[in-house]
Amino acid sequence: MRRMGTGVDIICGGSATNNRQVAPFAEVLVTLTKEQEIKLRCEASFWRSQHRQALVRLAQSEAAHRAEMAQAVAREAALRSELVQAQGQIRDLQNRLFGRKSERSSGAEKHPAAEQKSSRPRGHRPGAAGHGRHLESHLPTQVEVIEIDGPHCPDCGLGYVDFPGTEDSEVIEIEVKAYRRKICRRRYRRTCQCAGARGILTAPPAARLIARGKYGLSIWVHLLLSKFLYGQPTHRLLRDLSDHELTLSAGTVAGGLHALAPLFEPFEEALLGRLRSEKQWHADETRWRVFAETEGKVGHRWYFWVFHCPSVIHFVLDPSRSASVPIRELSGCGGGIIICDRYAGYKKLARVLDHFVLAFCWAHQRRDFLELANAHPELADWALAWVEQIGELYHLNGWRLEVRNDPAQWAERDRVLRQAIVLMARQRERELANPALKMPASKVLRSMHKHWSGLTVFVDRPEVPMDNNAAERAQRTPVVARKNFYGSGSHWSGALAATMFSLLLTLRLWEINPRTWLTAYLEACAANGNQPPADLSAFLPWAMATDRLARMRGIPVAQTPSIDSS
Repeated sequence: MRRMGTGVDIICGGSATNNRQVAPFAEVLVTLTKEQEIKLRCEASFWRSQHRQALVRLAQSEAAHRAEMAQAVAREAALRSELVQAQGQIRDLQNRLFGRKSERSSGAEKHPAAEQKSSRPRGHRPGAAGHGRHLESHLPTQVEVIEIDGPHCPDCGLGYVDFPGTEDSEVIEIEVKAYRRKICRRRYRRTCQCAGARGILTAPPAARLIARGKYGLSIWVHLLLSKFLYGQPTHRLLRDLSDHELTLSAGTVAGGLHALAPLFEPFEEALLGRLRSEKQWHADETRWRVFAETEGKVGHRWYFWVFHCPSVIHFVLDPSRSASVPIRELSGCGGGIIICDRYAGYKKLARVLDHFVLAFCWAHQRRDFLELANAHPELADWALAWVEQIGELYHLNGWRLEVRNDPAQWAERDRVLRQAIVLMARQRERELANPALKMPASKVLRSMHKHWSGLTVFVDRPEVPMDNNAAERAQRTPVVARKNFYGSGSHWSGALAATMFSLLLTLRLWEINPRTWLTAYLEACAANGNQPPADLSAFLPWAMATDRLARMRGIPVAQTPSIDSS
């Protein structure tokens, strides 16, 4: 059979049948024109090319999808890490706001059995000897006699007569009151006829702390102590004085303090000279606001630096937290040991002044583990185990220091301490080598490794404390003041605050009564015409005589122990 007119000839093989059955495709021959063949071949090539391109696009799409999935997984991991850190910061802030303020571990935390209630009641046991009442025999006595008006017998009416002696008891009272001190200067008329003699002679005027000042020395002593030692804000102090029927204005207080500030300036040189003569210091810094414009500085945040040595506590107020402050403070020293935290400013000081050794604070290292336990609860057991080990180091060092005068026991206890230090270092390196250690824990251990030489200064130098708590305790006074009255309103008041903090805390260090010392010093200034005394040795704790130091401490001279004031 042949079909014509379509451009395609179809030739069918086999015999024709009456029902015209179609032959299988394998037996069908197709005849194409050359044009049709070229067209079909082009179309086939086109669709094969399209197929290959589709496969390439599919592979690229799959690769892009895998890359996006990898990025999504990485982004999810980063977000989870940020979430964990944020939750840790929230826990840390909540702990700071609502948690315990002390880092001291309780006995119940170390020994759960201690939580069980003891059968022994607290307080004084009946029948046991007590310590008795403390007799304040050094206080002045004001005698108060209580009498019976017309004592008589209730039966016959006859009167009672006095019986020798009285039944005595004591009650401690305190009375604070403002009063006017009226100064009457006696005048004298001459009785001679000498030509050069004055006709009327008047007694000299009483010494005043502030020329023509209305308020006496005791008020300024009270104001200085209340503000700079006890952290009382001015408005609260003035309200307290008004309750005692004394009215002062804030401007009067500010003007008076401004007038008194130069009287304390000579002590800066004396304190700094004594500080630089020592060989060991605690150093720390905290923020303080000075609400005055300073050229080249944006904002009002300044810093109180404290330098604490065995005989002096010196504060420096500076607008910067840079290393230039401790370098300037200690540049005149011959070298020594600085107990401090890991702030970079102290490290720069040690690089610039290479004759200083930094002893880093174990309390800060311990705090790292406590903060880690709070921020990452899953690492709490691991972190608290390290806290226990640090506590054991404190115990072993204290145990060693108990026998400093016994060479045999010292050698044994020193060996035990050094062995504990070696074991701690080995454990740290072993855990750092563990690939399964989580990043926050690794970060704390790497910090310990980096500062290990400074952390172990106390081992070879027993006189060096393990922590910087002395400086942090000294900072407590300005921190309380900062919380109550925010800072200083001018540059001069900030300088006065630094000087007063230095003086008052140094007096506390020497166990001198600040009120007694301040009263004596201001009396000397008033007697010197509102100027500081030329010789400050009578007011420097390390230079004053032994009996004067005892009186400043409130110790009766007859009972004065041997005191080294050198």
